[in-house]
Amino acid sequence: MKVITKFPASGKASFYSEVRLRVNEGFLNRGLKINANSFMWMKTIIFLSLFITLYTTILLSGLSWGYLISLTLILGIVCAFIGFNVCHDAIHGSFSSSKKVNKLLGMIFHLLGASPYVWNITHNVVHHTYTNIPGHDEDIEIAPGLIRICKEDELKPHQRFQQWYAFPLYGLASISWVLRKDYKKFFQKRIGARENVHPGIEYFNLFFYKFLYYFLFIVVPVLVLDLAWWQVLIGFVLLHIAQGVTMGLVFQLAHVVEGTSFPIPNDAGNMEEVWAEHQMHTTANFATNCPIAAFFLGGLNRQIEHHLFPKICHVHYGWISVIVKQTAKEFGIPYHENDTFTSALASHYRMLKKMGSPVV
Repeated sequence: MKVITKFPASGKASFYSEVRLRVNEGFLNRGLKINANSFMWMKTIIFLSLFITLYTTILLSGLSWGYLISLTLILGIVCAFIGFNVCHDAIHGSFSSSKKVNKLLGMIFHLLGASPYVWNITHNVVHHTYTNIPGHDEDIEIAPGLIRICKEDELKPHQRFQQWYAFPLYGLASISWVLRKDYKKFFQKRIGARENVHPGIEYFNLFFYKFLYYFLFIVVPVLVLDLAWWQVLIGFVLLHIAQGVTMGLVFQLAHVVEGTSFPIPNDAGNMEEVWAEHQMHTTANFATNCPIAAFFLGGLNRQIEHHLFPKICHVHYGWISVIVKQTAKEFGIPYHENDTFTSALASHYRMLKKMGSPVV
């Protein structure tokens, strides 16, 4: 039986209480609500329209094999952007003040091949609570045995090359998610220290929506396109390689870069830092001030703000990040940040190289 990991209580004069106070005042002073604004709805319409347009064009346009490959790769990237911008906020309950709207938009996750129910458990509940804690946060378990990201893991000889082979492996993350990960997470006894007990309807939902996805993205193309079945399967794999690389890089650059930590609880299961400060030590931003990154990545480049305020829609993270950074400085708490996507990518590469070396 796993020991339940606990964080110490924070006082009234804590970093978290102060930063929450300042953010709440920011919303009041600006006359804003914490959920989606018109810009957020515009983004949602744009990405969903691109998804529908690309999917129907691939099926009905009669384009040549080369053009279909290009459109399929673009569709994979757009799927990742929908996950970042729409589904992620909806499943967190931050997109709308209406639970029905959030549930409806969260259901779009099924069209990306993933289960919103399983994601809620692994990401919202476990990852956001036990961020970067080995043995608890399964989101940091990237190809166990192949990729080593914390010193507590056993170092294997082949991992000295992991800074090179990790990136191609990210391309397999999405197809693994669609064909394996959701089933594995659903049926294993626990995720981290959380025991898995599911309502009966979720067993039906898991298989029904998975098969609906397989039907839409494998069976329908085989029936409609003037292509051999094996060509359709190649397209399916390419779709998920594009989707997987996009997702994998964004998620890794938020937690597996230089400066972020992978703390472990003591024998009694107690963590040294309070929860909010733990988030500051284990999470990093990148391209924080880049509007293009914010538009396409759904605020996931401002991961610090997301971890502190997951119930706030990501379109507000721009001004919130200024408050969080200043407050962290006043409290002497680290604020990990890479100025650009490329600098974060380089930091991730160096991190992988370091963790693959016998001298850490």
